[in-house]
Amino acid sequence: MLKLRYTDYIHEAGTDEAGRGCLAGPVVAAAVILPPNFKHEFLTDSKQLSEKKRAALRPYIEEQAVAYGVAFIHEKEVDELNVLQASITGMHRALAKLQTPPEFIAVDGNKFKPYHDVPYETLIKGDGRFLNIAAASILAKTYRDEFMEKIHEEFPAYNWQKNKGYPTKEHRNAIREFGPTPYHRKSFKLLPDQLKLSL
Repeated sequence: MLKLRYTDYIHEAGTDEAGRGCLAGPVVAAAVILPPNFKHEFLTDSKQLSEKKRAALRPYIEEQAVAYGVAFIHEKEVDELNVLQASITGMHRALAKLQTPPEFIAVDGNKFKPYHDVPYETLIKGDGRFLNIAAASILAKTYRDEFMEKIHEEFPAYNWQKNKGYPTKEHRNAIREFGPTPYHRKSFKLLPDQLKLSL
């Protein structure tokens, strides 16, 4: 059973991101402050849920949340910053969108930089332990997936509607055959070395 939040602060924001390991598309971060009485029977880490369940949860979270924010760090900025800094920058931007200022920040993972003077804690696998981080993981994932499905229409050969930009065999084969698109992250190893030799 997930706990609502990490501390006793009423306005504790959970924050998480999606898309760090992808070869294409943005890193998307979200921050969510849930009300003290928030409950949901199947809310957990977005990776444990089906696409259908995540889609059902998103409007519920947005409706029930005290505040939420979502931020996109697009591929060019990911290349400029590096993916870890892009994740932290995305979380900061999502936090800045909260209409209610957070009193505390519960961060999924083990890396973060101070956000103004708000106290925070990094929590490994936090999205499987705390509802506010799980809610942020759902928003980050669903907004990112929606974006990848949209750009799939521009470049259908890469099948982003299915692989969402992750380095699947199919995605890498398409990169090998058609080359990278403007949505690919140039700083990432798009193909393993042994495949590059055959280009």
